[in-house]
Amino acid sequence: MTIRVLLADDQDLFRSGIAVIVDAQQDMAVVGSAADGIEAVRLAEEQSPDVVLMDIRMPEVDGVEATRQLFAPARTARRSKPLRVIVLTTFNLDDRAAAAIRHGASGFLLKDVTPAMLLHAIRTVHAGNAVLAPRDLAALLDGQFPVPAPRPHEFTTLTEKERDVFAAVARGLSNVEIGAELFASESTIKTHVGAILRKLRLRDRVQIVVYAHQHGLVEPGRSGR
Repeated sequence: MTIRVLLADDQDLFRSGIAVIVDAQQDMAVVGSAADGIEAVRLAEEQSPDVVLMDIRMPEVDGVEATRQLFAPARTARRSKPLRVIVLTTFNLDDRAAAAIRHGASGFLLKDVTPAMLLHAIRTVHAGNAVLAPRDLAALLDGQFPVPAPRPHEFTTLTEKERDVFAAVARGLSNVEIGAELFASESTIKTHVGAILRKLRLRDRVQIVVYAHQHGLVEPGRSGR
């Protein structure tokens, strides 16, 4: 299966360099190249990419707003396959990257990342995983929601054990770490995580962390152990 990649960056030279790297892979192909967020959203609709590499800082419509538009409920409902967005930024723990993640991005990378790491990230998000460690994401999101949204009804459908796993994921723990903390096998934890994603209608672990912070279900500053 070929991973269809859309590039969105206002620097022509940067896009060209990334395109050469991506197109050299047997399992990837660049299907579009956008110089701003408006063009990125349009090409995403036309070309149905699997992964969008989205620069945060672009003219007209930036990467945050473009990501928000790409994951608008109406657009998401029309898609026949999942769309993944990797945000590209020049600053580590960038607040704007955090905003893009809140809107649906699967993580972010620094723009000086090595080609090998970039390609690994594309394959990782295409498989449904995050490219930012949940522990780092939890730290990034601390304080991003000063006024938590009301706790949704679907959260009450989680069992007591699922809530324990949810809280641990929100703190950035891995399945192995959660298993050790809750005295359960890794496969059992995976089963609980799958149930949480299904009940809360979330895509991945990144969204669990975002959900927890958005609704005040994790204490600020409690990222990691």
